[in-house]
Amino acid sequence: MTSAFSRYGRPATGGRRLRSMSGDLEPAGPAESTEYLAGRARWAAIIVFAAVTAAGAVRLNPSAAAAAAGALVAVGAAALLLLGWRPVLLYAGLATAGIAVLGNGMSSNIGWFTVCLLAGWCVLAGTRREGLAYWAGAMLLFASEWLWGQPDPGWGAWLAGTTLTVAFSLLIRHDRDLLRRLRLAQAGLAEQARAQERNRIARELHDVIGHTLTVSLLHVQSARLAVEHDPAEAGNALAEAERLGRECLAEVRTAVGMLREDDAADRIAPLPGAAGLPALVEQFRSAGADMTLTVEGDIAGLPATTGLAVYRIAQEALTNAAKHAPGAPTEVGLRVWAGEVTLTADSRTVPGKTASAGLGVLSMRERAESVGGSCEAGPGGRGWLVQARLPLNGGTS
Repeated sequence: MTSAFSRYGRPATGGRRLRSMSGDLEPAGPAESTEYLAGRARWAAIIVFAAVTAAGAVRLNPSAAAAAAGALVAVGAAALLLLGWRPVLLYAGLATAGIAVLGNGMSSNIGWFTVCLLAGWCVLAGTRREGLAYWAGAMLLFASEWLWGQPDPGWGAWLAGTTLTVAFSLLIRHDRDLLRRLRLAQAGLAEQARAQERNRIARELHDVIGHTLTVSLLHVQSARLAVEHDPAEAGNALAEAERLGRECLAEVRTAVGMLREDDAADRIAPLPGAAGLPALVEQFRSAGADMTLTVEGDIAGLPATTGLAVYRIAQEALTNAAKHAPGAPTEVGLRVWAGEVTLTADSRTVPGKTASAGLGVLSMRERAESVGGSCEAGPGGRGWLVQARLPLNGGTS
């Protein structure tokens, strides 16, 4: 396991991460401890701390050597704390010890203000426990000075000032952590959206390429069988296969173009719908497949997302039928009634021949579920039955 700290106590790695999408956060890592002060702001804070310490060193201290030593220890330890050295409480404690020497038991010494600064830095640079631990130590220091040193109500002001500093620092830390949590959640949602978009495009490519290749192969097979006896028919079949290939290439380019962000609106092409089912079935029929289509109800009013799902499910069902059960009759039925669209594809074939189309079955099921419907495929009807039920008020995919 890699150590959390590098040589000289400096942070090696760190970061706040999401344990899960629930929003729970792990403790802050050392690398994030000084995010609240970076670059010039960090050095400005060190200068302010040194200036306040110097102001306290020139007042009310009977020993110049002790004042110089206390100031040096206080500024040095505080600088290391601000630069991200660990542990936080060690350097904060050393800095406080130096300030205590400067203060010389007098509450009127302005140097005690640096204790408030250290309390806030401990909360923001370390963990909440470290900040509260330093606050408790500071309370004991001021209380002991008040009770066992010179009785001076001024110590009450430092008690209150340190407490208020810690309280405000905790609020700042809470807001900072909340902002980080929101950013992480936003990044997670963006990645999830990208994954869903990739899956959607993968389904489009699978449906388009699978359908086109299957129908093209049927045309090529017909051309191979007719080339000797009917060259004209063979030529027509090859021409149809070429046309389908060009259409497939255009659709693939459109789908791949969705992966790019620039000028995406210019590449959006009309998507097929339920009205394209007759032409889809005719493509298979022209390639020699035995397929029929029956439509009941008004399909013109179907929502675009539902119509696209109907088309893609039918396309996948017919492709699987032509691929795994060539020559077997397939009857396609589309019915729009009572707020629901029902699509069936009944193939007269042995169920075992189509059972291998696992990816296609999964694709059809995902298509149906994307608009709030369902799709089942398996033995049934006259052999192998695909049945999809989609609501007319389906959501967007």
